[in-house]
Amino acid sequence: MRAETASVIAEIEKSLALLRQRIGWETAEHRLEEFNARAEDPSLWNDPAKAQKLMRERQVLSDAVEGYRALAGDLSDQIELIDMGEAEGDADIVAEAEAALADLRDRAAQKEIEALLSGEMDGADTFLEINAGAGGTESQDWAQMLARMYVRWAERRGYKVDLIAESSGEEAGIKSATYQVKGQNAYGWLKGESGVHRLVRISPFDSQARRHTSFSSVWVYPVVDDSIEIDIQDKDIRIDTFRSSGAGGQHVNTTDSAVRITHIPTGIVVTSSEKSQHQNRANCMAALKSRLYDLEMKKRTQAIQDAHDAKGEIGWGNQIRSYVLQPYQMVKDLRTGVETSDSQGVLDGDLDRFMAATLAMDVAGKSRAEAGAEA
Repeated sequence: MRAETASVIAEIEKSLALLRQRIGWETAEHRLEEFNARAEDPSLWNDPAKAQKLMRERQVLSDAVEGYRALAGDLSDQIELIDMGEAEGDADIVAEAEAALADLRDRAAQKEIEALLSGEMDGADTFLEINAGAGGTESQDWAQMLARMYVRWAERRGYKVDLIAESSGEEAGIKSATYQVKGQNAYGWLKGESGVHRLVRISPFDSQARRHTSFSSVWVYPVVDDSIEIDIQDKDIRIDTFRSSGAGGQHVNTTDSAVRITHIPTGIVVTSSEKSQHQNRANCMAALKSRLYDLEMKKRTQAIQDAHDAKGEIGWGNQIRSYVLQPYQMVKDLRTGVETSDSQGVLDGDLDRFMAATLAMDVAGKSRAEAGAEA
């Protein structure tokens, strides 16, 4: 066996060892049996919120166990093929197995990153809010490009995306949009995307074809489970209804059913503009509940004021990622240093490399903090 192949196998085995540790492999099968037994108890559904939470936990553990087994089985199969190919002098079999091992290494590394999604709300659905910065049409078009990018990314992962509210730009693009992204670990993956995103390109709206720099902000907060109590008092909110419309054109439908809720103590504003006023109120209350929960989480980590200050200014000082389309192609994350020349691929939703690097950085930072606290 070639030394390079042995090195790839060692990397995969290291990832599998970390996965076993994260899953708690020694007790995983027993815990899964307990989940299955509790799920078969009819009285469980007397408390729907509790039942849904248990079913989610069972699915997460089941996926982790099956994922580990699949990776370990594939590794064993490819090693066996290499041994067989070398014994028979069949270079094609060996080459095919080595290529499969390279793919397996990437899959194992991805699963290892996913196993780090162990935060309190990482497994939750999430709200994704995009706001155009100053600059009119340029920034509004960039905000719409970002919205498309995240929808494409979510679709790649099999997540469901619902548009909760949208404010169209005057000439093109959007002023703002709020989505709900539904799927396992949606918040865990997207939480690192909060911040200001900068675009550099030759403007399609500039008759002199000059280069423009545009900013838009992205804010991510989890959908709060109904079992978590967030107290919202009537005296603390103002509910407004207003007329909403589509982006324009001959088939525009207008309605007075759109709803805006303002949380007076915090200044948080949420909107929803679907057809049903009842549904809009429900959407807004769900979004507000999640925003308030996110606020509490940030207070616990003593970062709440910084987060609010950052949100107040969409510009140079708060950017997390730069997207350059001219004079060269590059997307670079300013926190992790990860970059790629495949700008179009990123804008089409290829974001996993950036999200994984941010997640790994956050986990490493927490580990160092915990080590320092123990010392």
